[in-house]
Amino acid sequence: MLNINGTLTLNPEANLSFQNRGLHYGDAVFETIKVSAGKILFWEDHYFRLMASMRIMRMEIPMNFTLERLEEQIFETVNASEKSNAYRVKMIVWRGYGGKYLPTSKSIEYAIETEILEHPFYILNESMYEVELFKDHYINSGLLSTIKSTNRAINVLGSIYAEENDYQNCLLLNEHKQVVEALNGNLFLVKGYTIKTPPLTDGCLNGIVRKKVMEILQNVPDYILEEASISPFELQKADELWVTNTILGIQPISKYRKKEYTNSVAKELLAKLNAKARLG
Repeated sequence: MLNINGTLTLNPEANLSFQNRGLHYGDAVFETIKVSAGKILFWEDHYFRLMASMRIMRMEIPMNFTLERLEEQIFETVNASEKSNAYRVKMIVWRGYGGKYLPTSKSIEYAIETEILEHPFYILNESMYEVELFKDHYINSGLLSTIKSTNRAINVLGSIYAEENDYQNCLLLNEHKQVVEALNGNLFLVKGYTIKTPPLTDGCLNGIVRKKVMEILQNVPDYILEEASISPFELQKADELWVTNTILGIQPISKYRKKEYTNSVAKELLAKLNAKARLG
């Protein structure tokens, strides 16, 4: 099901105007959201991140882009979709077309797309999950890299590299050669009782599940949480590596080069993440 500016359509090939700044310039932001058992998981966090992303991109936020109105639009789209216990919802917001380069238009357009998911809550995937560094291009540290914009060229090229070389994912570096994140989510590193994740200043995505895992860890006295840069040399010394995102929750990495990892901490925290998702 697709919702374009409030109009529902079943046509997966529904047309958008060629004069679309998201298409021409990557002048768009998006949110990937999980709906489970009739509930939008972490909805307020997604909403406020979307508003922050639009402000960073200097988009003029319409008066009707309220928490309640967008929630209503999401559920309207979900309810018109094929029935399921879980959905992946993607909401894209772009600036109205206003010329070649200058964003002279203040209008905002949006689309909401739904896709059925198999599992309502997060499950631990313990299958082989091997990663490698993607070093052809680098993420720039700074504010723009922390938002979910449609400028994803590095992620696309990294995904092609991973597919061509039989990796399940790749880890991305910034211009300082620090490990920033995976192709599709944030990175956590476990060494003993210390759990590290790169800071936003390194250029990692301001992930919702990243935020929730950090909140959980602040209330678990067994572990020490560090928001600090990760060197590539630390990867092979770690006990565990995980990728976090809204759809998968916590995805353990099983192998990087000659190093193989366990997943006991990931398993423990995944149970706490599911509890947090259910409680809101």
